[in-house]
Parts: sequence; structure tokens; C-alpha cells
Amino acid sequence: MLAEAMTALAAAGGTAVVQAAGTDAWTGFRQQVASWFGRGNAQRESAELERLDQTAAALEAAEAEQTERVQLRQEASWEAWFIALLESLNDEQQERAAAELRALLAQHAPQGGVSAGQGGIAAGRDVNIKAEQGSIATGVLNGDASIGTPTKPDPSQG
Repeated sequence: MLAEAMTALAAAGGTAVVQAAGTDAWTGFRQQVASWFGRGNAQRESAELERLDQTAAALEAAEAEQTERVQLRQEASWEAWFIALLESLNDEQQERAAAELRALLAQHAPQGGVSAGQGGIAAGRDVNIKAEQGSIATGVLNGDASIGTPTKPDPSQG
């Protein structure tokens, strides 16, 4: 069984594969991931390139309402694949492979990201804020809010 850090690394690998698919970085990242899995075996590397292409195709073909489900499925699949390879290695090989994977992921980590100033809201994915049955929904509220019947303005105010 893998240590928690290795499992987290495998999860990061699965997420990185899904996030890179379809981007400008995909071609280089795809090749490096296949090489990492191939570990010097050209046949295995070729098989991994095919698996990576299948992942990219599945993500591209996903209908809008199914995109998140397909992404999660692909992330889980790649996480399991990373774990399986790491578990197949002896301790020394596992440490070396983990260091290589960390370097690969760091090299292809998205630059920038989301940020928000004080009192703001930042999200790296979708945000859905919804009010129901006379309630108030907000991501950020600056000031007062109340629910009820508004007061009528004084007729002298127009």
C-alpha cells in the first residue's frame, strides 16, 4: 500500500492529465507522461500515448451536462493508473519515479490561478449561487440585506 504522500501525488497526476488535455501544453505533457509510464519500454510508452489520446477524445466528446462527470471519471482512472505503477516498483525505484513525477507536474502546473482581494470570492471551477423561496443568495455581500416587504417611500420623495 502506498504512503499518503504517494497517493496524493497520484491524484495530482490524474488531475494534471485531465486539466492538460485539449490545451496548448497537451502535446509535450502527453509525451512526458507516456515516457514516465514507459520507464524505458517503447511498447509501454506507445500504449500510454494511446490511453492519453483516448482520455483527450473522451473529454472532448463529453456533452456539456456530462463534462464534470467525465472529468472526474478520467481523473480517477489516471490516479489509479499512477498508483498501480508506483506500487509495482521497489522502494528505491518508487522514490525515483515519485521525484520524476513531482518534477513533471511542477513543470506543467498551471501558472497564475484564481485569486480574490479582501472580501472577494475566488473559484477555480464553477460557482452556482441560487436563492429559493424568498431567501437571499450571494457570493459576497458588502452592506446590509433584509428580507421582507420594502417600505413605501415618502410621497414627498417622488
